[in-house]
Amino acid sequence: MDKIGVVSTGIYIPENRMTSKEIADQAGIPLEVVEQKMGIKEKPIPGEDDHTAEMGIRAAKQAIEKAGIDPKEIDLVIYIGEEHKEYPLWTAGIKLQHEVGAVNAWAFDTALRCGTTIMGIKVAKDMMKSDPSINTVLLAGGYRNVDFINYQNPRTRFMFNLGAGGGAIILKKGHHENEVLESHLITDGSFSEDVYVTTGGTKNPITKATLEAGLYQLDVLDPPGMKERLEQKSMDNFITCIEKALEKSGYKKEDIGYVAMLHMKKSAHLYVLDQLGVSHDKSIYLENYGHIGQMDQIISLELAEQQGKLKKGDIVVLVSAGIGYAWGANIIKWG
Repeated sequence: MDKIGVVSTGIYIPENRMTSKEIADQAGIPLEVVEQKMGIKEKPIPGEDDHTAEMGIRAAKQAIEKAGIDPKEIDLVIYIGEEHKEYPLWTAGIKLQHEVGAVNAWAFDTALRCGTTIMGIKVAKDMMKSDPSINTVLLAGGYRNVDFINYQNPRTRFMFNLGAGGGAIILKKGHHENEVLESHLITDGSFSEDVYVTTGGTKNPITKATLEAGLYQLDVLDPPGMKERLEQKSMDNFITCIEKALEKSGYKKEDIGYVAMLHMKKSAHLYVLDQLGVSHDKSIYLENYGHIGQMDQIISLELAEQQGKLKKGDIVVLVSAGIGYAWGANIIKWG
């Protein structure tokens, strides 16, 4: 069976920035809480033309250029961006496919909140293994769920790190570098109605009154209850996903060379590394980016490459969590 490898990645980060001071001022909380506890120095926020799929298109064009491939070689385009995009009922992957010139591909959208990239890599690999006609896959998308944050709502404080940006990754069959190994995912639907936008679906359609009340924004209905049920479980599930993905790939925690982790509060980031026995310099804390959803792992990989943290033969872990709740990890053998 041909190996499947990562050929290239691409990212797009908007120029507009929101600083830790602006977050602190808007939320009425101390600056040190934003910087030290939440772990945000600054984060990108969308400019006028930074639409969700559009940011994915920009990242995809960069990945295609870096890969040095003709877009006509792409067999499949998987949209891994957010559902909050240019239009409410719209397949972004098909637009993405058209804009990058992947005329011989077909496309679809996929969604698992901030777990989408991890899930998308698994889906792409499994499809490539089972279908001889799929040799090159482009995964790309954008994220700007920062649009749903109300800094005056203390219930959503753990999401004040949400930002905006785009990411892309190209996988190729028979590419013997950066081999995609195994994945492991866990979902727990008991949290599915803990964090969501309460208004705008079929249950609570948008009305003038709900709009004026700001009910189109993200909310947490029972913060103490969710924290109590989720906190330790979430940390345990991070570790389980990583351990199981490593085991399926024939490796152990001691073999980890780099962890591409989503942005979360600093203490949680360090807890995961400590539980794995991985030194803190084998991961990058995204304090100048905040949480750009499912783009975090791609951004972390790019930064790690730029900073010389990825060496030939390194076992790289991509790990995510998405509200809903979903946890996942992929393993890549770098170089």
